Amino acid sequence: MQAFIDAHPLSGLQQRLLVLCFLVVAIDGFDTALIGFIAPALRVEWGLPVARLGPLFAAGLLGLMTGAFGVGPLADRHGRKAMLVASMVVFGIASFASSFSQDLSTLIWLRFLTGVGLGGAMPTSITLASEYSPSHRRSSLVTLMFCGFTIGSALGGLIAARVLEAYGWRPLLAGGGVAPIALAPVLWFALPESVRYLVMKGDAISRIAHVLSRIAPGVDLSSISLTSATAPAASPVRQLFSGGLIRGTLLLWLAFFMSLFVVYLLQNWMPTLIQRSGTLSLSRAALITAMLQVGGTVGAIVVGRLMDAVNPHYVLGVAYAAGAAFIVMISMTTGNPWLMAVAVFGAGFCVSGGQIGANALSAAFYPTPYRATGVAWANGVGRSGSIVGSLLGGGMLALGWEVTTVYALVAIPAAISGVALAMLGVVSRYNDKR
Repeated sequence: MQAFIDAHPLSGLQQRLLVLCFLVVAIDGFDTALIGFIAPALRVEWGLPVARLGPLFAAGLLGLMTGAFGVGPLADRHGRKAMLVASMVVFGIASFASSFSQDLSTLIWLRFLTGVGLGGAMPTSITLASEYSPSHRRSSLVTLMFCGFTIGSALGGLIAARVLEAYGWRPLLAGGGVAPIALAPVLWFALPESVRYLVMKGDAISRIAHVLSRIAPGVDLSSISLTSATAPAASPVRQLFSGGLIRGTLLLWLAFFMSLFVVYLLQNWMPTLIQRSGTLSLSRAALITAMLQVGGTVGAIVVGRLMDAVNPHYVLGVAYAAGAAFIVMISMTTGNPWLMAVAVFGAGFCVSGGQIGANALSAAFYPTPYRATGVAWANGVGRSGSIVGSLLGGGMLALGWEVTTVYALVAIPAAISGVALAMLGVVSRYNDKR
C-alpha cells in the first residue's frame, strides 16, 4: 500500500486531508496555549496566588494525557476518522462550557475534559496524515501539517493580546469551543478513512479501490489485489515493547517527556515570568511569548525538510542541543525585549520545531497495526512531562526563584531530548542490520 502511495504524485484527496488535519491541530494549538495567556487575567479577576494556577495548567495536560492513552488504541481498533471526529466534539463542548466557569474548581474540571478531547485528536491526526503521505516526503508533509499547532498557538497569543484587556478571558474560551464543534461535521464528510487501516481490517476491495482511485485517478484498479497487514493485536500497547521496538519506544518516551516538559513550562509560564521581571506589560509579554510558536512554525518546516534529506534522528539531536542554548540565552536577555524575542524565537524554532519533527518520527517508527497507539502513547508520556513542567514552573515561582535560574534549569531537559533522539538513530540503524 505504501508503494502505491509513493508511486503517484500528491492528489487532491491527500492535500485536502492534510489541510483538514492542519485545521484540527491549529484549533488544538490555539486552545492549549490560551490558558497560559489568560492566566494573569484569572489571577486578577479571582484574586488567585500564582501557585494556584499550577493545578489549572496540570488539569488540561492530565486530560491530554488521558485522551492520548485512551484514544490511540481505540483508533487502531475502530478507525482513525471516527475517533478524530469524536475527540473534536468532546473538546469543543468542554471548551465552550469552560467560558461560563464562575470559580477555579469548575474551570479545572472543564479544562480536564477539554484536554481529553485534545489528547485524542492530535495523535490521531498525525497518524492519519502520516499514512497518506509518500514515504520520501512524510517528514516534510507531517511537520507542515503540524505547523497548524504552532500557528494556532501564536494566534492565541496575538488574539489574547487584543481581546483580554478589552473583553476579558471568557470570549477566548468560547471561541476555542465553537471552532471544533463547527469543524467536526466537515471532518466526518470530507475526511477519508486511512486506506492502510481499511486493508488491515480486511474491508471490501471495492471500498479500498474507491479510495485509491481518488489518489491516482485514471489508474485501472479492476484487478487490484491487496495483501492485508497483520490485524491489531489483543493488546496493541504490549506490541510497543515487542521484538526490536522496546529500546526505541523507551527512547521516544524519554525524548517526548523531556521535550514537552520544556515546551509547556515555557508556553504556560513565560507570560508570567516576563511580567514578573517587571520590565514589560502583559500585552508585550503575550507578544514575546507568541514568538515561541512563530519560531516553532518556521522550525518545523526547516526541520521537516532536513529530516527527509538526511538522518532524521541526528537532525533532531542537533536541533534540541541548539534549543538548550537559546533557552539559556533567554535567561541572559530579560532586560532587552528585542534580544529576548530573538532568543524565544530560537528556542521555539529548535524545541517546538523539534517536537513537531519527533511526532513525524514516531509515526514512521511504528507499523500500521499499532501506529496510532505508538504515536498516542508517546504523546501521552510526553503529556506527563508537560504536567510536571507546568507544576514545577509554578512551584519554582512560588518559592521565589529568580527568573534567570528557572530558564537556565529548563535548558537541561531540552539537551536530554536531543541525546535520546540521537541514540534512537543508533538503535534504529542496529535494528535495520539485524
